[in-house]
Amino acid sequence: MEIRPTTDQDFDVFVDTLHAAFGSFRETPAEGGGGVWWAALEMDRSLFAVTADGRPVGTASAYSFELTLPGEILVPVGGVTAVGVLPSHRRRGVLTAMMRHQLTELRARGEFLSVLLASEALIYRRFGYGPATYTQRLTMPRHKGALAPYRARGAADEPESGSVEVLRRAECGELLEEVYDRYRRAQPGAVSRPHRWWTLGAGQPPVSSAQRYVAVHRDTDGVPDGYASYAIGENRTLTVDETIAVDDGVFTALARFVLAHDLVSEVVFKQVPPGHPLRWQLVDFRAGQVSGDMDWLWVRLLDIPRALTARGWCADGEIVLDVDDPFLGEHGRYLLTVRNGKADCVPTDRQPDLSLDVSDLGSVYLGGTAPSTLVRAGHIRAHRPGAADLADALFRAERAPHCLHWF
Repeated sequence: MEIRPTTDQDFDVFVDTLHAAFGSFRETPAEGGGGVWWAALEMDRSLFAVTADGRPVGTASAYSFELTLPGEILVPVGGVTAVGVLPSHRRRGVLTAMMRHQLTELRARGEFLSVLLASEALIYRRFGYGPATYTQRLTMPRHKGALAPYRARGAADEPESGSVEVLRRAECGELLEEVYDRYRRAQPGAVSRPHRWWTLGAGQPPVSSAQRYVAVHRDTDGVPDGYASYAIGENRTLTVDETIAVDDGVFTALARFVLAHDLVSEVVFKQVPPGHPLRWQLVDFRAGQVSGDMDWLWVRLLDIPRALTARGWCADGEIVLDVDDPFLGEHGRYLLTVRNGKADCVPTDRQPDLSLDVSDLGSVYLGGTAPSTLVRAGHIRAHRPGAADLADALFRAERAPHCLHWF
């Protein structure tokens, strides 16, 4: 078996092999070749696993994204996707060979982080990835979806400013792209949506060209600063694909708008960050039912010192991390020193404060998973009292990480 890069001429065979690996069939592309999730594949970042006679039996690819780190820092990452092996060639080391080859290529490109959405949680931890952001859905009967007025301590009710208008998806593609880009630059854990994704309609709504209504929020100057993409389906259920807002006030205004929609039995908000205040804003707290609580973005560190010095930090301190990377056969011990929001990370022979797998470092990296949780779970070993609490303070982000983009 050989792992080889693909070219543009391999596109159709790559897509067919990938679909066969998952037992599915190609969707019919829209005019111009767009409107399908695989339209934006980057063939210069894709791989084939081929047999001795040149027959493709496995695929893997990556997208060129930017990831927002704590501190509103943007860094390039490889977004791993389209990973599959034909059922006839599984359990033969094909996937392992492709993943190892891909990680080597990512490093060669100078990328120190890799991200993915895991089809199965059991697969990717062994390749060094750890779940780093989480998402859930919030469902409420429309007749119980009233929001309480905002009341800050010592202040009068704060009226929501701005306006909301309804557009069709086909009318506002450029607007959606601009608002999402503004949002993702300030949201830790968010990844970019390259222009070609919007042009090709590659992905899920509202990136795809599927019919949707879009509630667009504008500030008092008329500048778009949020949107909610939605459709009404069976049983008059209004489902919001995603709500993008530059701040909580905009989110509240959009939520109030869809919750007041006539002739709707219930409203479902997909892709809500855990701990989002929307449920607390309901007059009836129990009206909001949480479901679909799951992991979303998985993170893998490829260069630990570069990754740790790239992000912003909210607390000062120093800690020694002993990190094992069994998939790549690497091991390192690092002194992480944080001062005034910036970090220095160097190899050290000091005794470790924490010992952990590189996948667990990926989980805590964006601040969405507390190190102490993984200590309690038996993933991370704390070598002294207070080490887990110190790690919690250091890795905490100023804003909980969240990723909406599907790839």
